[in-house]
Amino acid sequence: MKRRIHIMGASGSGTSTLGQALACRLPHVHLDSDDYFWEHKFTKQREITERLGRIRQDLEQPGPWILSGAVCGWGDGLRPYFDLVIFLRIPPELRLERLKAREYERYGTESLPGGSRYADVQAFLEWASLYDTAGPEVRSLKLHEAWMLELDCPVLRLEGDLSVKERVEAVLGYLSYGKEG
Repeated sequence: MKRRIHIMGASGSGTSTLGQALACRLPHVHLDSDDYFWEHKFTKQREITERLGRIRQDLEQPGPWILSGAVCGWGDGLRPYFDLVIFLRIPPELRLERLKAREYERYGTESLPGGSRYADVQAFLEWASLYDTAGPEVRSLKLHEAWMLELDCPVLRLEGDLSVKERVEAVLGYLSYGKEG
């Protein structure tokens, strides 16, 4: 059984959702990179040294864990902790629709034109829309692909418009068959 699983992908690809769902089925604790990255969620970033100190403390616990979200760049030194990386990729149009819905769920009418969060939401959606086409200087497919090339563990790719249940079953099937590549 893989004890140290990292789930990564573009914002809106479902890394946190899959991490939570797997933690309900496996003896793993779910951790999310946003809890380390942000001092105040989505407004103030933690200093990198503090982020790394906090995340390493949790990753070094003896029990199994699943870490969802992105650590590329600030967490490059965390690669040796992982014994399986799950990479999620969905069509960009679907991902952006999910993000728009999530932002509305999070901020309500404040995310709409005239709302206090509208400019922030639009900037975030613009940033997120670059994932499939941008270079490695930002959180992008190119950055993720290059980052995964440096891993010493297997990568399980789950691509396409799969339901959470389908993703969970794919991961559980992979784990139960002990595939290594």
